[in-house]
Amino acid sequence: MAAITYEHIKTCKQTGARLGIVHTPHGSFETPAFMPVGTQATVKTMSPEELKEMGAGIILGNTYHLWLRPGNDVIKEAGGLHKFMNWDRPILTDSGGFQVFSLSEFRKIEEEGVHFRHHLNGSKLFLSPEKAMEIQNDLGSDIMMAFDECPPYPATYEYMKASVERTSRWAERCLKAHARPEDQGLFGIVQGGEFEELRKQSAKDLISLDFPGYAIGGLSVGEPKDVMNRALEFTTPLLPANKPRYLMGVGSPDSLIDGAIRGVDMFDCVLPTRIARNGTLMTSEGRLVVKNAKYERDFGPLDPNCDCYTCKNYSRAYIRHLIRANETFGIRLTSYHNLYFLLRLMEQIREAIRNDRLGDFREEFFEQYGFNKPNAKNF
Repeated sequence: MAAITYEHIKTCKQTGARLGIVHTPHGSFETPAFMPVGTQATVKTMSPEELKEMGAGIILGNTYHLWLRPGNDVIKEAGGLHKFMNWDRPILTDSGGFQVFSLSEFRKIEEEGVHFRHHLNGSKLFLSPEKAMEIQNDLGSDIMMAFDECPPYPATYEYMKASVERTSRWAERCLKAHARPEDQGLFGIVQGGEFEELRKQSAKDLISLDFPGYAIGGLSVGEPKDVMNRALEFTTPLLPANKPRYLMGVGSPDSLIDGAIRGVDMFDCVLPTRIARNGTLMTSEGRLVVKNAKYERDFGPLDPNCDCYTCKNYSRAYIRHLIRANETFGIRLTSYHNLYFLLRLMEQIREAIRNDRLGDFREEFFEQYGFNKPNAKNF
């Protein structure tokens, strides 16, 4: 039996969005799902117990960072990433490809792999499809990602075509190097930028390799939202209906709803914890920057419509004080709230699909959140 399987539950009659369950060796989770990002074997400032408390069904770890610190050999010796970080639910690891292209100023792409420099000490490193598989096999994640090139936006058609063809060749090498298919599922990554013809070619190449799941890469890299949505509209229908679909690096509330409407099952992003560290919150009434002076004597909760631990126990005034004083507890409280907000949003999306009203839910949410207002502030 495959390590990763997708069980389809329902299709929303109003939008075509999918409700399902992804089954893994470390348990199952309902989709559409948001995955909190635990880059270095921890979701910043959160304990595994808190993540479970707020309803996280799966989290993401980062191959690049864990390879450099503490080393995949250390994590393998500890019994794998689950034991190392005390998380007994599913884990997805990315391939490290995105960090190679985003963190290193010096890089040289060859057919064999990518030469680049360590983003902290400048030492020379080399990452190939085979090395990315070796690291992820050592980590023992439930879902592994194929090593790909994440092209910049914008890119020319010619550059993107060569990149897609290389990513397809690398995907085949990843499958051949994958040593634990019985308990780790490997997802292929569809690239092609905004070019429909190249997305079709990429999807065709990867589907022929019969991965247990497929990611949509190369979006949320600076392109306008309408470009991303249009790319999703012509990409997700190309992917097998009986396998999970994962949109990489997306975590703003509007994009989660719009992605689900376009057939995406899984999402991840550092956004909720990153913005929490500077006091920016997602609330049912829109974006809130708690550091602002107007909250100095505001003793109400961050979000009056939220029942998370933070909102039930602490005021805007107190959290503003903690953030301005650089107190870690303040970052813990804002991170908890933002993660809870997105996980709760996914629950609402799933419920709306169940009731065939995701389109209506989108309109109601956008209206309350303020996305429909002129010059509405997003993240």
